[in-house]
Amino acid sequence: MTIRVLLADDQTLVRAAFAMLVESARDMEVVGEAGSGREAVGAARKVRPDLVVMDIRMPDLDGIEATRLIAADEALAGVRVLVLTTYDTDENIVEALRAGASGFLVKDTRPADLLDAIRTVAAGEALLSPGPTARLIERFLRSPSVPVAGGGPECLSDREREVLALVARGLNNTEIAETLGLSPLTAKTHVSRIMGKLGARDRAQLVIVAYESGTVTPGTR
Repeated sequence: MTIRVLLADDQTLVRAAFAMLVESARDMEVVGEAGSGREAVGAARKVRPDLVVMDIRMPDLDGIEATRLIAADEALAGVRVLVLTTYDTDENIVEALRAGASGFLVKDTRPADLLDAIRTVAAGEALLSPGPTARLIERFLRSPSVPVAGGGPECLSDREREVLALVARGLNNTEIAETLGLSPLTAKTHVSRIMGKLGARDRAQLVIVAYESGTVTPGTR
């Protein structure tokens, strides 16, 4: 199955470089490009990509607002957003995750890593590198500011709370299974049920919910 990618970046040369890279992968194709956040939203509605590679800092409408509009559009429910940032300490990354992005990547990442990131996010997983993500969450989510989309963590079972805490620390399903002595399938089922109960779009939003609700607190591991 070919992953249909929309590239959104205000720098023409950057878009061209990304386009060449994406087109070099047999399982991907570029279906559109945009030079601003507003163009990205319009292009997403027109071509319905599987994934948008979204720069945060763009004119007219920035990548965060563009991500929020895409995530809120029911017609684009299957579209994932992978945001790009210049530095992994960019506080806007947290706002992008709140807006509905499924992960983030720094612009100086290796080409092969960008392609792997696209595959990961397009498959419905969240790209959450434990190191940078933990630092960002701990720095910028010290107090609740956005209500949980569905029910709160109080609706979760004790086991589900344990799983949520591990998701927030960047563990994948296999690692969660090993930590809790479960099968990978059981861990995956728990994660799916938690997303359903909390009204979360993906694992990235589970991380936000976990920290904002106090299920996981800054500085814990």
